[in-house]
Parts: sequence; structure tokens; C-alpha cells
Amino acid sequence: MTRVANAVRPRLARAADAVRPRLARAATVAKPHVAPLAKPQIARITRPKTWQYTAGAATAGLALAAAVVSAAGPWDSTGQRTAERDRAVAQERTGGADHDGSSGTAGGAPRPAPSAASVLIGLGGATNSVRTAPTGPALAEVLTPLLRDPALGTRTTAAVVDVATGKPLYGTGADEAMTPASTTKIATAVAALSALGADHRLTTRAALEPDTDELVLVGGGDPTLTAHKDAEGWASLRTLADATAAALKKRHISEVTLSYDTTLYAGRELHPIGVNDNLAPVTALMADEARTDDSASGPAPRAADPAADATRTFADLLRGKGIKTTSPGPSKATGRAESLATVSSPPLSDLVERMLTNSDNDIAEALARQTAVATGKRADFAGAGQAIGARLKKLGLPVSGADFKDGSGLDRADRLTAGLLASLLVKAGDPTHPELRPALTGLPVAGFTGTLTSRYTDGAAGIVRAKTGTLTGVNTLAGTVVDQDGHLLAFAFLTSNTTDPAAAQSALDRTATALAACGCR
Repeated sequence: MTRVANAVRPRLARAADAVRPRLARAATVAKPHVAPLAKPQIARITRPKTWQYTAGAATAGLALAAAVVSAAGPWDSTGQRTAERDRAVAQERTGGADHDGSSGTAGGAPRPAPSAASVLIGLGGATNSVRTAPTGPALAEVLTPLLRDPALGTRTTAAVVDVATGKPLYGTGADEAMTPASTTKIATAVAALSALGADHRLTTRAALEPDTDELVLVGGGDPTLTAHKDAEGWASLRTLADATAAALKKRHISEVTLSYDTTLYAGRELHPIGVNDNLAPVTALMADEARTDDSASGPAPRAADPAADATRTFADLLRGKGIKTTSPGPSKATGRAESLATVSSPPLSDLVERMLTNSDNDIAEALARQTAVATGKRADFAGAGQAIGARLKKLGLPVSGADFKDGSGLDRADRLTAGLLASLLVKAGDPTHPELRPALTGLPVAGFTGTLTSRYTDGAAGIVRAKTGTLTGVNTLAGTVVDQDGHLLAFAFLTSNTTDPAAAQSALDRTATALAACGCR
């Protein structure tokens, strides 16, 4: 994850400097409410796997108020709130990743983060001192006028749910299916994590066919496979080439017929939107998302045939190690083929977080196909959509009216409801589903990371975490927010027929900010 951290570090530093005075003022105003949290800080845990925390720690960390965030820093180099970590460690109790004290942590090394005391009603029982959740009428008084802003087009639907209890607090048209744009990625994340597990990795391998000296580069559907010299934690095509060349030389083979296998996926590769800088053709084999520039996120020109392009790069790398190859072509590795070398992606939890933070369409479509593969559906656009819907239904989520045509939300025929989006976020915070936590931790942080880096700089920076969605005439926002009383609320706002994307975004941001500022009782 180093590349992502390095990319966002300067922006985080600038954003933190800009927001710190406002957060400090908020801390002064809110001091009576946060005094019980002012315990001495303990040394931070280094790069914890947030999804592995117990639900109490993860949800409590997400529910810290602005004053606590300010007091804790508020940001480290990866964009993670230091307050989340410090709050968890400050509690003098065991739990988290070290439930029974037998984690085997080396002497002197940072200990796994213990579970923080609950700060949300429904998690801590009768000892919880947090005020009751906002009421529907009070929320309506604040939100309804904002959602009537003409900038939000001709139709706006909304849902607000208390994450601690799962209780719906506010809704308008919450069961009406609308075009969700990139908020679809929340559904894709939850479905993939449910089907595959947060620790699942995607593997690319080089296989040698016996007697023919045909070397097959077999795609495992990892869109984060990289050919960059510094892989920075992602699976490396260079590492794969080095290991493959060494294995071939051990067998006294210096020349091979080179092929590539993309048969893990089925159907057409081109998304219904056609050739587009927002998405490469969807294939089981690509390197650096088939980007033809040096970018790691955002729109970019793409290779027309990602698999062939990646295999040509692989051939060049083999040639540099003394292995001659033919010009690569498509093939399929047989069951008799011997795997010479493999490289694997980071855990699925990391891929989900990168997908949500950067609104990465290539990862989204890959995870949709992987969900289809894992659940026995055909790994094409239609099968992936069916697989996502089936997994969400199995989780007990309200999928009535939902229709998934892709995993990224680029297809305007996608349909989700505000109620489903809010329910997805609540489910990701469910204590019985810790594997879904990356669907929360990967959300862009207002004013600091991903697609919200330049938004909320004059509002609820650091308090709102949300996935954005933008298509022509469509603006959406779904995520979590901490209200004035420390409640973690899930929200979703869907609009249609907007005419000014910037004005619509600002109107949605004002609505989320009002939710953060709301006691609403």
C-alpha cells in the first residue's frame, strides 16, 4: 500500500493544516461531551488491519467526534484517523486482535489494538451514557429543506439509519430504485467480501506445458498486478518473470512458446459504455490496469488488449533474464501444466479499500467477476450482477428493486435504493460480520482522501466518510457520519436529472454536513 500512502501524504498534510483550526474550535465547543475520552494516549499501533478489530472497536473508532479527532493529530500518513487507533489503545482492556493475550506478539513490538469501550447505544448495554439517537421528525426538519434544493434535480431519495441499532431514522423514497452511479461499489464490496472473505488473494501464475515448452501466463483476475520497478506491496510481474526464468533455466530451457490464459472470465470484455478512459476492457489478465501512462488512479488511456499487452511486457522481462519467447497469443493452460511461479495480490480487504477510496472501476469489475466465480455464476457482466444480488439477499439485505448490470456503477441501467445503500453500510458494521469491515474503512474521508479530498474543506472534514457517485444527470452520496452526540449514522442520498454536477455535489455535501451537526431530538 506504500504507493497509495505516498500519493496521498502531501494532500493529507495540507488538508490537516487547513482543517486543524476549525477542528480545534469544534473541540472547544464540544469539550463537555468528550471529557470522558481524554485519557493519556498510548503509542500507536503500526498499520493495523482495521477489518480484524472486533466490531466494538471498529464501530467506536468510526464514531469519534471532531474534538477527539483534533486532539489526536488527526491523521497519519495512510489517511487513517490516529484517533481511531489511540482511542482503541487507550482503553485498559483486552480484545480486538488479541482476545486472549496469546497473539504471540514479540517482546517490545506494538501489541494488537484492544477493543475500545462502546460509545454507541446498543453496543454497550445499560452502562452506555451516550444520548438517544436522533428522531425522525427532528431529522426531517433539518434534512427535508436541504434535499429540496433545485440543484439536486427533479427527484431525490434518502435514507438515514442508526448503525448501532439498525433502526431507520429518516427516509424519503428510500425504497425507490434509482441509478446509483459509483455508490454501486459499496454493494460490490460487501458482496465480494461476503463471498470470498477479507483474506482472499488473487493469484497470477506462469505454467509450463509438458513436452511442448509452451509457457502460459495464467490470469487470476488481479487488476492490481504491476510491472513497475517498485511494486510497493502489490503483486509484481517482474517478480513473476524473475522466478519463471530461474525455474526454466533449472530445467535447461532457454526458449519457449509464450501464451496467455484469460479463461477465468467469460463473455465480452468491453463494458456497455464502450471504450472509455475510466475503465479498461474487463479481463482476467492485465498489468497496471492496462494504463498507458504512469498513473495509478483516475481516468487514463488504456491498452485495447490488456492481456496481450501484459504478456508482451512479461516477454520483455523474460528476455532480460536470458529467456527467448515467441510473440504471445491466447491459449488455455491444461490440467497437466506445471506451475513454475506465482504472485498474489494483497488481501481482498486492501483491494476493497483501494477500490472505494479511489473509486477504482477496474477493481470493481474484477471483484464483481470474482464474486461470480466464487458463487458458481458465469463470470461475465450478467453473471456478476446476479452474483452480487444473490450475496446481498443471502445477507438479509433489502434487495427489492435492485438490479446490478455491472460492479462499478458506470452502467446507467444499474438500480439501487437509498434504503439498500444505507443497509449495506449498517451490515458492514454488524458485529457478526467483521469480514465486511473494509466496506466502511475504505470509504473516502471528507477533506482528506480519495474522491472527497477536495470536498468538505469548509464543513465536516474528517467527520463524513462517503462514497460518491457521478454520471451525467446523476449525483449520489452514501456513507457514514458522526452526529453531535457521537452516534454513527449511515446515510444515502440519490438524485436524478441534475444539470450542474458541481452544484449538486455541494448540495449533497451541505446535507451530510447538516447531519453531522445535528443532535436532532
